Amino acid sequence: MLYQILAFLIEIAVTLIGGACLLRLYMRWRRMSMGNPVGRFVQALSDWLVLPLQRLVPSSGSLDVASLLATWLLKLLQYGLLVGMLGLGRWSVLPLLALLGVAKLAVSVATAVIIVAAVLSWTGNRTPVRDVFERLCEPMLAPLRRHLPLVGGIDLSPLLLVVALQVAGIVLGSMQAGLLGAGAAMLAG
Repeated sequence: MLYQILAFLIEIAVTLIGGACLLRLYMRWRRMSMGNPVGRFVQALSDWLVLPLQRLVPSSGSLDVASLLATWLLKLLQYGLLVGMLGLGRWSVLPLLALLGVAKLAVSVATAVIIVAAVLSWTGNRTPVRDVFERLCEPMLAPLRRHLPLVGGIDLSPLLLVVALQVAGIVLGSMQAGLLGAGAAMLAG
């Protein structure tokens, strides 16, 4: 029970901070201002980790390598702690496990962005937060919207994308479990 509580608390912290780092990376790639409420929130959560890394690893064009590295380091620390607590002794797979964890976190962040944008679109009110989430979603939804007709006047592309993202998350979780073998269910979940 103690392991489950600690694993849950570590997962929450890494998801929140790592998700902010990935959102920071994506917003920078989309050339979005960080002066909006979402950008300020993302910076408040991630500056302490990303800014020192930016001095070591400069950005490459519109790719914020430091944010990606920060997320990977957080996942590496998370899985290192959990592997150590479980006594699995599978230290050599940690870098790849963390990389898959970053991909799985990116799936979760994309899913959350899509869901928040969909819920905000139901309100009908134009707000700075809604505008940010719409800009974040547009590149992911545009290809689906070109091929998926409205059904009864309703855009089902967010639903289809969330389903596809969840399938990707399941595949990534399965790949993580395959790396760990025994004890993987508790770690990769």
